[in-house]
Amino acid sequence: MLNKLNLASAMAAVALVATPAIAADEYNVSSGLTAASAPLALHGVDTVSFIQTGNRTQGIAKFSAVHDGVAYYFSSQANLDTFKANPTNFLPQNGGFCTFGVSVAKKFDGDPRWSDVRDGKLYVFLNEEIFNAYQKDKAGTIAKAEANWKKIRSVEATAL
Repeated sequence: MLNKLNLASAMAAVALVATPAIAADEYNVSSGLTAASAPLALHGVDTVSFIQTGNRTQGIAKFSAVHDGVAYYFSSQANLDTFKANPTNFLPQNGGFCTFGVSVAKKFDGDPRWSDVRDGKLYVFLNEEIFNAYQKDKAGTIAKAEANWKKIRSVEATAL
């Protein structure tokens, strides 16, 4: 019994050390971890390609970087290097959560299939219906999301 207890305690301690330091739901990530021991952002889409060209290019694990405890995949070494040089320029807004959802103080999944790049910033949305609602007032939605994000950034999605 004592050996099992010690083993369980040791495993719990390792899990705590190995877990990325992410505040409650600050980033919209996949469940599970990548090979880099961090959860995957933006469904694995290459943010550099997305922002620079508007192409939703799927990244690959070979070209990955971890920023703030979150893994990002890229489609090439050049895009990985670009990200590493200035990661904040390529992060999805609102932690990758649905911008429209954040504008109403909710944290919905941000799906890169429904997205917009404005002023060099990437905004993602839950689905086509929500994306179409955003189209009616882009500036207003973004402004509301920016204001709300400051309030809900570190709040668990299930608490909203």
